[in-house]
Amino acid sequence: MRMRGERRPLRIAMIGSRGVPATWGGIERHVEELGARLASRGHEVTVFCRTNYTGPDTGPDTGPGAGGGSGTGSGEARGQLYRGMRLRHLPTVGTKHLDAIVHSGLSTAAALAGRFDVLHYHALGPGMLALAPRCQPGARAVLTVHGLDDERAKWGLVARSVLKTAGWLSARVPDATIVVSRDLQRHYQEHHGRASMYIPNGVVVTPAPATPSGVLARLGVEAGRYLLFVGRLVPEKAPDLLLRAFRRLRGEWRLVIVGDSSFTADYVKSLREQAAADPRVVLAGFVYGAELAELYASAACFVLPSLLEGLPLTLLEAAAHGSPVIASAIPPHVEVLGAAGPGRRLVQPGDEYGLATALEGACDDLARERGGAVALRQRVLATYQWEQAAATTEDVYRWALDRRRPRLTQDHPAASAAMGMTPARLAASDTGAGAVGSGRAG
Repeated sequence: MRMRGERRPLRIAMIGSRGVPATWGGIERHVEELGARLASRGHEVTVFCRTNYTGPDTGPDTGPGAGGGSGTGSGEARGQLYRGMRLRHLPTVGTKHLDAIVHSGLSTAAALAGRFDVLHYHALGPGMLALAPRCQPGARAVLTVHGLDDERAKWGLVARSVLKTAGWLSARVPDATIVVSRDLQRHYQEHHGRASMYIPNGVVVTPAPATPSGVLARLGVEAGRYLLFVGRLVPEKAPDLLLRAFRRLRGEWRLVIVGDSSFTADYVKSLREQAAADPRVVLAGFVYGAELAELYASAACFVLPSLLEGLPLTLLEAAAHGSPVIASAIPPHVEVLGAAGPGRRLVQPGDEYGLATALEGACDDLARERGGAVALRQRVLATYQWEQAAATTEDVYRWALDRRRPRLTQDHPAASAAMGMTPARLAASDTGAGAVGSGRAG
């Protein structure tokens, strides 16, 4: 019998990611790390996975961190668990425009039939389905916004219009809207007149193998003699700009680009043509787990010249591994790096010459850059923690499920002091606060 005041476990559905175990994709990593920690807190977490991402043949749960490479999952039908999470695989239509929304629709229908307490959507497109839980008493919809998807260059006019509508809905339909960066929080306040819950990503440091994995030899690079880019090969991450800037860098430096297409085949083809003109460039494709950790730890610098981001996990991972960072001075990057200095260089977005100058400056004095990266590592590890993110997310769920709740304001107790913040700072942006999500009371 549950004692009065004891918190009951929640049934939580994660919808919108490609699935877990995570291989490539920041949202997938976010869902895996957050979901695993919510499961460890006693909740029943089900992740709805796309069959074209994870497949049907994953082995059983082998504990935290298992499958960090390219594992796959067979789903809830076999009672399979992965890091304490149930996996439910559903099909989708594997095209750029239908992949996410079709799977999210099927997942929402299955979740409503499964009587979950919380349907937690991820990203703007899938978040459009947050309308559906209103048809089921007791279910609540929570949406995490990982970035402004309508501004991504891969989308055409119609898709951008749909995603812009999704952005409008994201501020009004869910019972709670979570954002992963202060910049996104300001966006919701200034463009929608709504407050949102700021819960940043955490970071996990995968130890580099004690015995070299062989990835450096396989790629033909030496420790400390290459620059590293990690991410999807899409226009907003600007690997094309990095390739042009790198060509200006003299010497025997190498550039390793880790990642591949995300429905951007034509763009990736152009990158391959650019890379072919410089024999110092290595296109590594996707790299995971201990091999990626070794690449982070052995790089002279990590470079991320993005034009648009939410809060990139690759930036957090590189800093957490002690790699000096060169990044574009967009707000999410500045939020992580702070003021520019040794080990954390900032350049104006889209500035090829400025990026080339930063590359040259960092390579001229690696000891200075490494020294600055030590302080950055400490800051990132202290600030971005998955355990704290999970605790705060649980508070958001419970607030959303409270039928008697008022609309969330700066001083509401649901805005807990996790992440080392006061309730006012968690609930409100730096410029003010309104209500979170739709504020549905019943």
